[in-house]
Amino acid sequence: MLRRLVVDQQEAEQIIEEVHEGTFSTHANGHALAHKILRTKLESDCYQHVQKCIKCQTHADHINVAPSTLHNLTSPWPFSKWGIDLIGPIKPKASNGHRFILVAIDYFTKWVESISYSTVMHSIVVKFIKRDIICQYGLPVHIIIDNGTNLNNKMMTKLCEQFKIRHHNSTPYRSKMSG
Repeated sequence: MLRRLVVDQQEAEQIIEEVHEGTFSTHANGHALAHKILRTKLESDCYQHVQKCIKCQTHADHINVAPSTLHNLTSPWPFSKWGIDLIGPIKPKASNGHRFILVAIDYFTKWVESISYSTVMHSIVVKFIKRDIICQYGLPVHIIIDNGTNLNNKMMTKLCEQFKIRHHNSTPYRSKMSG
């Protein structure tokens, strides 16, 4: 016969803390904690407690999500698809006072074009694309950028319309969304 303790909110918090911290167990997860105590909404209370525990968040297994499939971004020929991003602000500043690096990578060859700047404005990005990509490698078919305001603006849209370049936005910090 399984015995469970019926408790109120204050007692539940104290018991959850004691059980979780290892007085009676060793950092049990939310589900395991909930089976030791009977209370309305107990399981959600236990999950919330475990989510606040720094030790659990640092040392717990983080393989709870199935791995997603990789999305291979291919380009049919060299210099037809470029990914452009901005790195910075970089601290400390470079000796010339520059704090930002504008980077363009060709998806086919993995060739990198980059240049540093002290500030990055819309006009600088457009000038970089014209001078360092279009004039050197020809018109790309695609340009992929994130939603940063320095890269995604009216001047960029106008440039892409002028040269008939397909402009795609990716999700920042999610490279698998760049297709």
